[in-house]
Amino acid sequence: MKAKDTFFYKKSTLNCHGKILSLATPVVMGILNVTPDSFYEGSRLISLDQVVAKAEKMLAEGADILDIGGYSSRPGAEDISVTEEMDRVIPAIEAIRKALPGTLISIDTFRSQVAEAAVKAGASIINDISGGSLDEAMFAKAAALKAPYILMHMRGTPQTMKQLTNYDNLLLELVTYFEQKVAQLRAAGVVDIIIDPGFGFAKTIEQNFMLLRNLHEFSLFELPVLAGLSRKSMTYKTLGIEATEALPGTIALNTLALLQGASILRVHDVKEAVQTIKLVSRLQVAG
Repeated sequence: MKAKDTFFYKKSTLNCHGKILSLATPVVMGILNVTPDSFYEGSRLISLDQVVAKAEKMLAEGADILDIGGYSSRPGAEDISVTEEMDRVIPAIEAIRKALPGTLISIDTFRSQVAEAAVKAGASIINDISGGSLDEAMFAKAAALKAPYILMHMRGTPQTMKQLTNYDNLLLELVTYFEQKVAQLRAAGVVDIIIDPGFGFAKTIEQNFMLLRNLHEFSLFELPVLAGLSRKSMTYKTLGIEATEALPGTIALNTLALLQGASILRVHDVKEAVQTIKLVSRLQVAG
């Protein structure tokens, strides 16, 4: 779907603490997991040297944002303390800011305490998988920190979400969810909001594909949409392969997401995502 084919205006900039990020052309968010148990082994980073080296590589390949997470959100992941999460992410953020000044960093957390510490350390964006559902202080904290906020849909927690996939009407429920949450965020004073339908979070493989097919429906909120499809089970389980083999499938699904209006691709593989955006963008301006 071309931008000119949609009736809705979509917000095309984010104010990241004074640095304006344009979304007129879709951008890439590179995943940096400072966890020992993320679902994709290739994304696990342990030492600060590894973090900085991976960050440098992603930026060189064209990443616009680096998303740092210290709490694994894979199904059934271990629940860790706030202290342990901070001990993982804060040194990583500080190391990147020192080695690579000016880097736009988002903090992948559902805890307001971690979000606050991360922003003070140099992060500019809050990426909350729970949409404020697991920490009632998150919306007010995001407003106070003046940080763009990624609002994702999930039911339950990473430990329980696989059992919470029964919906009467998934698309309608998500539209209602985002309508309510966006209103709450705006009432709290959050200015920049990004919508993430939460592929793989409390959703079956079939439901994930249905959401992808209807991703354009979220344009009614006139907000940027983030697609987090990278190497997820909807790809590798459908194809009968492992996550390590799921890059071609990820490229295919990211292409579909872009054609459905996604503004941000959250990925493990930056170079391929940047190339995908270039090709789809060329297609969309072709006569």
